[in-house]
Amino acid sequence: MTQQTTPTREAWPRLLVADWADTRDTLHMWTQIVGKVRLAHAPLINHWWQVTLYVSPRGLTTSAIPYGSGAFDIEFDFIDHRLCIRSSEGAVRNVALAPKSVAQFHSETMRALDELGIQVPIKARPNEVEPAIPFAEDHHHSSYDAGAAHLFWRQLLQAQRVMGAFRSRFGGKVSPVHYFWGAMDLACTRFSGRSAPQHPGGAPNCGDWVMVEGYSRELSSCGFWPGGGEEGAFYAYAYPEPDGFADHPVTPAGAFYSRENGQFLLPYEDVRTAGDPDDALLGFLQTTYEAAAERGRWDRAMLECDPDRWQDFQ
Repeated sequence: MTQQTTPTREAWPRLLVADWADTRDTLHMWTQIVGKVRLAHAPLINHWWQVTLYVSPRGLTTSAIPYGSGAFDIEFDFIDHRLCIRSSEGAVRNVALAPKSVAQFHSETMRALDELGIQVPIKARPNEVEPAIPFAEDHHHSSYDAGAAHLFWRQLLQAQRVMGAFRSRFGGKVSPVHYFWGAMDLACTRFSGRSAPQHPGGAPNCGDWVMVEGYSRELSSCGFWPGGGEEGAFYAYAYPEPDGFADHPVTPAGAFYSRENGQFLLPYEDVRTAGDPDDALLGFLQTTYEAAAERGRWDRAMLECDPDRWQDFQ
C-alpha cells in the first residue's frame, strides 16, 4: 500500500517578496522566453491554455511541445538549478540557472535549442510588463538567488496541490492548474458555460486580442502570484463581475476585496500561518467561487460534482 503523508504548516515556506524582488523579476523574463518557445510550436487551445507552464516535481515545465514528427520539452529545475531541454531524439542540453542577464540567458537558450536542431522564431520581447525591454538587450535583469527560486517553487508546489483538489470539485469546463508567464501567476479557471462580453484589453505591451480570447466565456478564476502581500497573495475574480460580487462574504478572516485590483485577495502569509493551511486556502477558493456562481446565477447543480463519488468502488 502506498503511504501518504499529511501536509503540515512546515510544508508552506516563508519567502518575503522584498527579499527576492530582483530575482523574481529576472525569473519572470526567463519564463517568458521559455513560454514563448512553447507558444511558437503548440497549436492554439481556447483561452491560450497551450502557452502555459506547469508545476513539476523539480520546478516548472512546458510539458511535451510538438516539433515535426517528434517533441521536446523544457524544464526549469529549481533543485539542481538548470534549464533542461530534452528532445524525443534523445539529445539533452542544459543551461545553468545562475546570476546572469536576460540577454545572456536568451542567447544561451536559443543556442541550446539550435544545437538540438530546433528552430524557434519567437517575438523576442516580453508581454504584460512596462517597459518591455527586448530580451537580447536586457542587461538590467540579472539576479538569481538559487535559494529564493527554490522557495518560490515550493510555494507553487503547495498552491498547485490545493488548487488541484479544488479543481476536482467541478464537473464543468475548467482549466488545468497552470502557470501563466505573462503575469507570473499560477491559475485555475472555472466556466459557467455562457459567453461573456468582449474584453476591453488594456494589458501593457499585449494586444487586446489576447484578452479577447482569454476572456471569451463567463468565468471564475483563482490563483497565486508573488505579489499583493508580504509573501505573495492568492487571488480570485470573476469576468464579467456580477452585481454584489465584491460584497459576498468570503473566508478566511484575512481575505478582502481589493477595489484597486478588482479581485479578492488573501495574503500568502495568512495561509502559511493558519492552523490548517490547506483548509484556509480551500475556504478562500470555495467562497470566492460561490461569490461568482451565486451572484452570477450559474447552474451549480449541473456544473459541480463530488470528487469522492467513486471512493467506495476502489
